[in-house]
Amino acid sequence: MHYYAFIVNKTPVGVLGASGYAGRELCALISGHPNLTLAFATANDQRGSTVRVRGRDVTFVATEDARLADAELVFSALPHGASKEWVARAQDARARVVDLSADLRPGNGCEGVPYGLTELNRSRVSHADVVANPGCYPTSVLLAVAPLFERHLVPDGAALVVNSASGVTGAGNSPKRELLFGEVSEDYRAYGVGNSHRHLNEMRATLSDWGANADLVFTPHLLPVARGILSTIVVPLERTLTDALAPWLEAYANEPFIEVARETPALHDVVHRNVARISATPLGGMRSPMLLVTCAIDNLMKGAAGQALQNANLMLGLDETEGLPS
Repeated sequence: MHYYAFIVNKTPVGVLGASGYAGRELCALISGHPNLTLAFATANDQRGSTVRVRGRDVTFVATEDARLADAELVFSALPHGASKEWVARAQDARARVVDLSADLRPGNGCEGVPYGLTELNRSRVSHADVVANPGCYPTSVLLAVAPLFERHLVPDGAALVVNSASGVTGAGNSPKRELLFGEVSEDYRAYGVGNSHRHLNEMRATLSDWGANADLVFTPHLLPVARGILSTIVVPLERTLTDALAPWLEAYANEPFIEVARETPALHDVVHRNVARISATPLGGMRSPMLLVTCAIDNLMKGAAGQALQNANLMLGLDETEGLPS
């Protein structure tokens, strides 16, 4: 009797696009969540197949067969371009939605949807029916530079130079020759060069929303590892800081999922955790003050599924940290 009550009191949630890396990560997090239960998980190419997630069987259904009305909240991990329609359908079924695609993010032609950088937009997320979950690269960059812009420490018209390296799961699990083990192993390469990566729109629009007048030079790189992102950001400063970490220590003092470190973070500090680990170091030998800001996240956790669940917890009135590894 007690077991039955425990199950029925859980909030039902659904996952659209559950066979991708982020979708499966969501299913695993939901499986271990104390107050959520999985109402459905969709995967058109794998409809009818069953996978084992944290000791439980999850059977995929076709997206068209998802019973949206059975879920109080829906996570959409569908491909970019396909998600927006299903967000609307879920809303019509009176479900709240966290959209993990780029369709509703800033700079992608759909303004006004709360942007789920949780630590920076907590109040809007808490009262939202739909939240646009940030991209993995923008999460690592924007959380890293926000305290500097909040304190007006970046000169007007400054150029920020960002180099970000990601594990291969950031490219999704569709078969691609350039992501074969033999192509990736023992290699390291840049892509999206020439300031052409699609996440730039999202980052530029967010900086604009902050009232910042700054340029971004963004170059992503592919690491021969499964997961994790390490972003290094060169930021010009208005003045020299007595303590290079002071802006982050002040801004993120009480944040459960942000770690401010004196040592430069590494991927092994963050993989399988819903945290952003940030450090900053003054650059020597420069004619004007500059910082090298470094941020490490797990691209599938804080960069995707973990942050989505963090937002969902707020939307459902739950403790923000529930079901999330820190």
